Amino acid sequence: MPLELGSKFNILQGSPHDLQAPPALGSVHLDSVQHWVPSRYNVRATAEDGRLVLWNTLSGKITVFKTDDREMVLALLKKKGFEAPKEKVVKYLAERGYMVRQGVDEFRKFQHRFGEQHYRTDALELILMPSEDCNFRCTYCYEDFARGTMLPEVRESIKNLVRKRIPKLNRLDVSWFGGEPLYGWEALEDLAPFCVEIAREHDVPFFTHMTTNGFLLSPEIADKLFSWNIKSFQITLDGLPEHHDHSRVARDGSPTFERIFDNLKALASRDERFSVALRVNFDHANADGLSRFVDLLATEFKDDSRYSLDLHAVGRLGGENDAELDICGGDTADRIRQDILEQARRQGLHFKSLRDVARMSSKVCYAARPYNYLIGATGKVMKCTVVLDKEDHNVVGRITPEGDLELDTDRMALWTEPAFEQDSQCRKCVVLPTCQGISCPLVRIEEDTQPCISTRKNPKGELLAILESPGVPERRVAVAAGSRSRSATQAV
Repeated sequence: MPLELGSKFNILQGSPHDLQAPPALGSVHLDSVQHWVPSRYNVRATAEDGRLVLWNTLSGKITVFKTDDREMVLALLKKKGFEAPKEKVVKYLAERGYMVRQGVDEFRKFQHRFGEQHYRTDALELILMPSEDCNFRCTYCYEDFARGTMLPEVRESIKNLVRKRIPKLNRLDVSWFGGEPLYGWEALEDLAPFCVEIAREHDVPFFTHMTTNGFLLSPEIADKLFSWNIKSFQITLDGLPEHHDHSRVARDGSPTFERIFDNLKALASRDERFSVALRVNFDHANADGLSRFVDLLATEFKDDSRYSLDLHAVGRLGGENDAELDICGGDTADRIRQDILEQARRQGLHFKSLRDVARMSSKVCYAARPYNYLIGATGKVMKCTVVLDKEDHNVVGRITPEGDLELDTDRMALWTEPAFEQDSQCRKCVVLPTCQGISCPLVRIEEDTQPCISTRKNPKGELLAILESPGVPERRVAVAAGSRSRSATQAV
């Protein structure tokens, strides 16, 4: 039955506001004078030449201001703030997150962004173990090599999992781990082309990476991997041959350095884009030879941005040789790492600096993400690649033949909870957006303490280091102050 609406306005049948002319669009002036204050997530440092480096850990932006601009910017960043319209230099600082309107709760803003990233349902990250065995027996390894190549039925279960999830995904990420992933070639040859093809069919962005010892990465194998879009690698060399062949020995006792190095040189001769993180595990035994090792690397990979140096101090991670390891930690390890990276920079080798991990959540552990799963050769679903199935709390479920994940919600929560919510120290930390208090959930689980990242100890030092790191991308931008262009800044 139609409503009996006459021409005479009836207040019970219509809003009086509808009789008024609507407000003009844009009547709310966002460029009006407002009170601005510096962000609580700013880190700043002044270089020896007077340049000011500014990083906002929430926006992930880094800017290098010229010496002539430093005092102007510092004046604007005073705690009491200032009043101004959002234009010119103020607009630049606000849009990069360095300034916020007075009264803005930035921690709440961080919580909102955290929720968007952490609890997304359109992403799937799988760490697959084509083999849990390995052709090496490294002295510091924590794995027990109890199983070999991933079972065919597990591989089919993984395919079913991806088939079920792919229609709703906006990102598929598959990493290959072991043991040694190339040791399980049958499983890799089965799953890798499947992942590439199904992502292509559904037009889903696909990312893939491999952690390999590099011994089996011959040019022929590399051809296959590249055809499956596997062009990102982590490969370990523990210094000079005499040091590497002591710590990273083949399972039959033979040396491994020469073959790995030959494979790395063969990769370098290719024209394609790829990336190799050259991991170096160091302790007191090989530290003195690292300088000569950098000389050797520079002869082959100087100015090749596809290779980057990545140094790590050896740790006791639960292996059978832990008691015999001659580890160096703390300030000693920091000094060794700093000295070697400085030499690498001078010789044209690349390495990651803060600019590569400045974005929000860049230091969050994969195991902390609810959509990241480690699947072993027999179908166990785990979180941490260090613990594997040695501890029950790391085995969070299993994958069914139908491709479903049967998960223990209590164990999942142990790894993925937003720990910063209950940690007052994390809540106040300037680098919270970067690590989110979950850079290593294992530390919280086993030691009940904050897994603080190195940047928290020395944020200014790491920020200044980007000025010297090779290959810094920059964009010249004009920043206007008053009615004229002040000068140019370098946006990193």
